[in-house]
Formats: sequence, structure tokens, C-alpha cells
Amino acid sequence: MRVNVTVNGEARQADDVWEGESLLYLLRERLGLPGSKNACEQGECGSCTVYLDGVPACSCLVAAGQAEGRDVRTVEGLADGDRLDRVQQSFVDAGAVQCGFCTPGLVVAAHDLLARVPGPSDEEIREALAGNLCRCTGYEKILDAVRMASTR
Repeated sequence: MRVNVTVNGEARQADDVWEGESLLYLLRERLGLPGSKNACEQGECGSCTVYLDGVPACSCLVAAGQAEGRDVRTVEGLADGDRLDRVQQSFVDAGAVQCGFCTPGLVVAAHDLLARVPGPSDEEIREALAGNLCRCTGYEKILDAVRMASTR
């Protein structure tokens, strides 16, 4: 099957897409966007979170065919060329990146939170990031990064 999707503002097409193929696979393997990570493949860890029509979604749970004609924004699409988004830059500045596997999903989740709640409380930050698992940190630097981004 052929899938036509807008990714990060650009019309993209993929041919010979298998019916059971995930949006995550389509993004990483067919369209060359490796930012979203393949970790649990069950929607439990959040590493593959992307915006689907403006709403955060675990791309591992979305069939590639379901993205037909839709708008996808990946972690790569948050940056403006070589200039990182304020959330991305805050993760770097706060040292919230260790192995980096969870980072793309956390950045997208934090980006979504700050778009909805410009000055979130710690409780709101924790709730917004609850669907994202990090196996390296104690989350404190991640919380610092979101706090930092909210002031930028």
C-alpha cells in the first residue's frame, strides 16, 4: 500500500507499506527520521511519541495506514532548521539527556504541556510526563529542563 502523509510540514510518500507496519517504523525506516525511538512497542514507555494531527500519540501503536492524509510532527520537526526548540535546548542545558532513548518522547510531551500550560506546576509537569519512562535518571534534571523551558 502507498501512504501519503505530511511530516514536519513536508508532503511525504512511502510505497509498499505492509498492512501491519507501524507509523514508528514508517518514520524511522522508510522516511529516515530516527528521532522517535523504538523501545517497548506497546505504548507504555513514550519513547516514540509524535504529534498526530496536533495531538501527542505513541507512534508504535498507530498503523502506518492510519496516517494516510494526516499531519505528523516528530521531535526533529520541533527545531527550526539548526535552531533547537526551547524545550530541546533546555534538555541540553539542564543535562537532562543521558542515554537519550527516552528524550524524544519526553521532549514532545513537555512541548505539548508548555503549549497548553505556559507556567506549569511541578505536579502538572509530573502528570504530563507520566507516560514516559526513563531508565537512566531520577527525573530531576528532566523536571529542571521543563521548568527552564517554561521560562524561556
